[in-house]
Amino acid sequence: MAFFKKNKALGDGLSAETMTKGARLIAAAEPKNPVSEQFRTLRTNIDFASVAKGNVKTLLVSSALPSEGKSTITANLAVVYAQQGKRVLLVDADLRRPTVAITFDVTDNHGLTNYLADVHSELGSIIHHTRMDTLDVITSGPVPPNPAELLASARMTTLITQLRNHYDLVIFDVPPFLMVTDAQVLMSRMDGVAIVVSGGKTTKGALQRTSEILKIAEAPVVGFIYNDQNQKKRLGVAMGTVMAMVMVMEMPKANFFYHS
Repeated sequence: MAFFKKNKALGDGLSAETMTKGARLIAAAEPKNPVSEQFRTLRTNIDFASVAKGNVKTLLVSSALPSEGKSTITANLAVVYAQQGKRVLLVDADLRRPTVAITFDVTDNHGLTNYLADVHSELGSIIHHTRMDTLDVITSGPVPPNPAELLASARMTTLITQLRNHYDLVIFDVPPFLMVTDAQVLMSRMDGVAIVVSGGKTTKGALQRTSEILKIAEAPVVGFIYNDQNQKKRLGVAMGTVMAMVMVMEMPKANFFYHS
């Protein structure tokens, strides 16, 4: 499987690398790597943040803009939860720039869009097993002309309810907030929302606009994930360090969260 290839390149955002090579699942390939430990810390922080919101069984992960490491963080987060023994499902709801199929070497891309567009499609036909016993994935399926409409459909709402009943945690990888409306369509149906912030890359304006969207929608935010892209050179790996989550709804004021 792809997530045991240690030399698989990591792509971020608008580069096509994540889409063509898949995200590097370092938490599975190198569990003793310091970066893998950061993902386990992130898991713990999400669990603590979830206490105030009740049982978080559906988690949406997004970012303000592309190139912030969202898909890599989401996939590795699914891995560390599965390593904990939880039954986890990773759903590729980024119907515009999907990555899950290539990351997990799923050759049958019969996925989410097939199910949403075909009322006769069965749920079991789109769930793919991985080499981890407790981790399943749903790929995006063929890229549709109307992603937001499919995600806003009643069939999608029913699907989310069904998945909550079958898994301990369902993680949704969705497009960036400021690019399209897909994340906004889904977040009201989630138990929790986490936003990836890229150190030295996410701008103050993008962060503020994302905050406004979340506040207006009264989204169930569990925190902001700080992805330190500057650690790439220091660690000698193609991945930044995933730092602790900021457990506040307000935008963080510290300068290290953005650049002007």
